[in-house]
Amino acid sequence: MTKKLVVVTAGLSKPSSTRLLADRLADATRRRITGDADVDIRVIELRELATEIAQNMVTGFPGPHLRDAVEAVTAADGLIAVTPVFTGSYSGLFKSFFDVIDKDALAGTPVLIAATGGTARHSLVLEHAMRPLFAYLRSVVVPTAVYAASEDWGTGGGDALAGRVDRAAAELSALIEARPSRSAVGEEVVPFAQQLAALAVEG
Repeated sequence: MTKKLVVVTAGLSKPSSTRLLADRLADATRRRITGDADVDIRVIELRELATEIAQNMVTGFPGPHLRDAVEAVTAADGLIAVTPVFTGSYSGLFKSFFDVIDKDALAGTPVLIAATGGTARHSLVLEHAMRPLFAYLRSVVVPTAVYAASEDWGTGGGDALAGRVDRAAAELSALIEARPSRSAVGEEVVPFAQQLAALAVEG
């Protein structure tokens, strides 16, 4: 059975540290998923959808590329969401994309949240902005959120970042494995308590 892992990254530059972190998290999650499941990873670069996102906010009608991205996110068995920090919070592009998605479409979806920024003092964006956003959407957000500051990409912080990435990936993969694939007939919902129990076993 194939598990669908969708990665949403709001980095604006190319290449970007946001995309780099997203790729590391996706690779770590794929390595952690065991058994007979294949993992289909889809990366959605929001900068490529910026025009359609803005048009949708005004007209209420998504363009074809935005519609395809939203369908991929809402059909995912697991989601990794990564944003750069702008003015102490997630980027406007990141928020606007999730504003497009129906508020009930991500209920029960396992989500790993992550962010990048210039200094470690912005790391609280994960708890005061991103986690409440996905809690409102009733997603199941893994306990470990990952923040990468500029110094984390150097030799000094690389080991600490790798540890956070691996721990978060283990938590996300446990939830994905405990949850029936969205493609399964009837799309049976795994109770929240059971999903949390899967994390406790993994830990």
